[in-house]
Amino acid sequence: MDKVQQMSSFVAVVDAGSFVAAAAALGQSKAAVSRHVGELEQRLGTRLLQRTTRRLSLTAEGQAFLARCRELLNAIDEAESELSSASAEPGGLIRINAPLTYGVLRLAPLWGRFMDLNPKVTLDVTLTDRVVDLIEEGYDLAIRISTLARSTLVSRKLAATRLLLCASPAYLNRHGIPLRLQDLAAHRVIAYTYLSTHDEWQFSGPQGSETVRVTPCLHTNNGDTCRLAALNDQGIVLQPDFLVGEDLRRGALIELLPQYRALDLGIYAVYPTRKYLPLKIRRLVDFLAASLPGPPL
Repeated sequence: MDKVQQMSSFVAVVDAGSFVAAAAALGQSKAAVSRHVGELEQRLGTRLLQRTTRRLSLTAEGQAFLARCRELLNAIDEAESELSSASAEPGGLIRINAPLTYGVLRLAPLWGRFMDLNPKVTLDVTLTDRVVDLIEEGYDLAIRISTLARSTLVSRKLAATRLLLCASPAYLNRHGIPLRLQDLAAHRVIAYTYLSTHDEWQFSGPQGSETVRVTPCLHTNNGDTCRLAALNDQGIVLQPDFLVGEDLRRGALIELLPQYRALDLGIYAVYPTRKYLPLKIRRLVDFLAASLPGPPL
C-alpha cells in the first residue's frame, strides 16, 4: 500500500471528523479509507485514532504523527506545484485564523488583492479572538496579536500595534480624569478578557515599568464591545490603536495619561513549521508583511 495514500487518508479522517466524511472528501469508499488507516497503524505498530460509536479522537502518538504527515504532504504539494509551472505559481486552499476585529479592519481588504495576484489559491478565513491550536484544528496559518511567548510554532512579525488608554468625554466629565496611574483602580473599567496581563495593566512611565490592578465592571472577549462600551460612556478601556485610533482623532474618545506608554504588541503570522513550508504560505506571509501598516509611533 502506498505510504502517501495512507497518510492522506489519515489526515483526511482527522480533518473531516469521520471516515464517512473523509471518504466523501477524497472521492473514495469508506471501506478503502478505513483500510488505509488500519494498514498505516499496522505498519507503524501503534494506534493513531481512538474509535467509538460517537466520535474519533487522536492518541498521543497520532497527534505527533499528524504534524509530520501534514509537513510531508505539504512538501509533496509544493514540489508538484513548483514542477507543474515554470513560474512556480502557488495553488490550493489556505486555512487562516485571525482575531475578529483585526481580521475585519485590516485583513479583509487584503484578501482580494492576494487572490488577484495568486488566482490558483483559495482562502478559508475564520475570525475568532480565541487562541486556536493550529495542528489540532487544521489551520495552515494564524495571525496573532501578542507579545508571543515561547512556542513550538514558527512566527514572523508582520506589523505592530500599541494599546491606548482612553474614555469618552462624557464619562470623564462625570467621573473625573485620572491624573496618576493608580487612579485607574477607582474608575469604571471595561476589560478585554484575552489581555495577556489580565486585570493587571502594565505601563512604562516616568519612573520606569509600573503596574496597576483594575477592577472591571465588564469583561468581554471582544474588542469591539470594549470600544462601544467606552463610546457609550461606560468607562475606561485599554485597546489597540487600530481599533480606537479614529475615535481619538475625531474626539469621541480621549487618550488618558499619555506620559505612560502601554504595551506595544507584535502582529505575527504563526504556522506549524518552517520546514517544507508550502509556496502558497510563503507567498501569503510575504504579501501580508509588505501590505500591513508599520509599527506605531
